[in-house]
Amino acid sequence: MNKPNYFAKRRVLVTGGLGFIGSNLAIKLVKLGAKVTLLDAMIENMGGNMFNISPIKNRVEVKIADQRNEQLLKEIVPQVEVIFNLAGTLSHVDSMSDPYLDLDINCRAQLCLLEAARKYNKQVKIIFAGTRNQYGKALYLPVDEKHPQEPTDINGIHSIAAEKYHLLYQRVYGVDSASLRLTNTFGPRHQMRHAKQGVLNWFLRLLLDGQTVALYGDGSQIRDVNYVSDVVEALLLLASQKKLAGEVYNLGGMPLTLKDFVEKAIAVLGRGKYKLVPFPRNRKQIEIGNYVADTKKIADKLGWKARTDISHGLKKTLKYYEKYKHRYWP
Repeated sequence: MNKPNYFAKRRVLVTGGLGFIGSNLAIKLVKLGAKVTLLDAMIENMGGNMFNISPIKNRVEVKIADQRNEQLLKEIVPQVEVIFNLAGTLSHVDSMSDPYLDLDINCRAQLCLLEAARKYNKQVKIIFAGTRNQYGKALYLPVDEKHPQEPTDINGIHSIAAEKYHLLYQRVYGVDSASLRLTNTFGPRHQMRHAKQGVLNWFLRLLLDGQTVALYGDGSQIRDVNYVSDVVEALLLLASQKKLAGEVYNLGGMPLTLKDFVEKAIAVLGRGKYKLVPFPRNRKQIEIGNYVADTKKIADKLGWKARTDISHGLKKTLKYYEKYKHRYWP
């Protein structure tokens, strides 16, 4: 659990704060009494959505600006004690078609933030959101933090670079940083306009719309699935540690096949169907195969584990989108 009152009145910056995980984190931080600033560029087709923070819209400061804006960072970074650095893009397909944009958002923007911390606030803590995509195809399961990192796409390579920047600034400049390598996460407040940044949530949209979910291959690809509240808990737990010390932690939850996930969603929703289709060529080239995370390190050192049952998480997620569909569908 979080240390008592750690976040009360603490000044916190969440980059990518109007997105999926950032907004869920911000809502929890406000409940804990933190003074929260959200930074989001609101780039088209990314996850930013002002409605995501509707429960706390009058209790946080929102900066609609690009993380590559060095002058803005010079003003914001010295004022905060903790930064949850969640800004970035996760689209594997887009990174292959537009690698320069992926480079700019996932690498240059991270360096801008770290440089601001180095120059103006070395006392700040920075928690970086890494990804299981950094590992590529698993050589063994479960995948621990020492597993080789051989991504199948450019997004994974840039995610490694961004994480390495944080760890380097920790070692060389003393900017206290750590990384959580997130896995497939689902829940309320995810963008629902396309499938490029989270296929699990896209499956839920298709089911809600009465469309057939297309599963590639035989649907037996295993994913390690987390409900968003468990991810938020891990972020808070890590930030509340006295020293982050350049550590890297895997997150992970319930391993299940994509077909199992869809079948659970159909059972919760009470309707829906899926079909098996061949892999498109552009997807087959970057498919990682089965993935299950080894979470022993974060369990042993921080006491974290995934607690949300998948069916319970699906019930909450589907209920949210049924109520607020008009805020997320294009």
